[in-house]
Amino acid sequence: MPDPTTAPHRAGRPPASFLWTRRILLTLLTGFVLLPVYVMVSSSLKPLEDVSGKFRWWPSGLTLRPYADIWRTVPLADYFVNSLIVAGAATVCSVTVAVFAAYAVSRYDFRGRRVFSVTVLSTQMFPGILFLLPLFLLYVNIGNATGIALFGSRGGLILTYLTFSLPFSVWMLVGYLDSIPRELDEAAKVDGCGPVGALFRVIVPAALPGIVAVAVYAFMTAWGEVLFASVMTNDTTRTLAVGLQGYATQNDVYWNQVMAASLVVSVPVVAGFLLLQRYLVAGLTAGAVK
Repeated sequence: MPDPTTAPHRAGRPPASFLWTRRILLTLLTGFVLLPVYVMVSSSLKPLEDVSGKFRWWPSGLTLRPYADIWRTVPLADYFVNSLIVAGAATVCSVTVAVFAAYAVSRYDFRGRRVFSVTVLSTQMFPGILFLLPLFLLYVNIGNATGIALFGSRGGLILTYLTFSLPFSVWMLVGYLDSIPRELDEAAKVDGCGPVGALFRVIVPAALPGIVAVAVYAFMTAWGEVLFASVMTNDTTRTLAVGLQGYATQNDVYWNQVMAASLVVSVPVVAGFLLLQRYLVAGLTAGAVK
């Protein structure tokens, strides 16, 4: 006769076949995800002749020279600074504007509120390439008429990134702020805070996970964007995503340096994601269930 103290535990335990199937699938999935990373890392440690020739799973000789050459083959440091300035400024502007806009939509009932919300959401239906030519012509005409150089400048690229990061940021923060009880606003008003004071002293600390998620999204979008950066920049304002093309010359492609540079430029994004993943997960899931 089975022990009644262990019967519920055994009854609720999944069968062994399910556990082994799960382990096998997770192992295969992990290998599928890590295989490209291994190829990138191993290729960055190979001499150029090893990468250009027949593929080998293990390099014939390990070398760190590609990590030193990536800074001399192309001005990678300048591209790094450009990407950091553009992505950082786009993130700060996007988060700042999105916080105020989302707070107004979430907390106040004004004329055109629904139209504004639908318009912000509808912008996500259009592919970014549709805006490339209009923005190009707009920047060139503004430069010719006013002398303000938006085309080929960091400022123009920052404005460009705001056109598709800001609507998503507003829409995401509206859903997050809706999940925060309005009683917090009323308590802040009782304590003497105005709308702006309640926003910064109560709402922003409570909405920190959502704000971090928006910031990570805006930064990652600007950091790895290629299409607009390849058209809207010149030799002095080129970003990392476009600058990596400099390792391909007319005579050869420095694949080992491409892999090394790709790993180097991925460090800020990966490090930021690992540090902020707790806030990111909370921000992405908040507001789904009220």
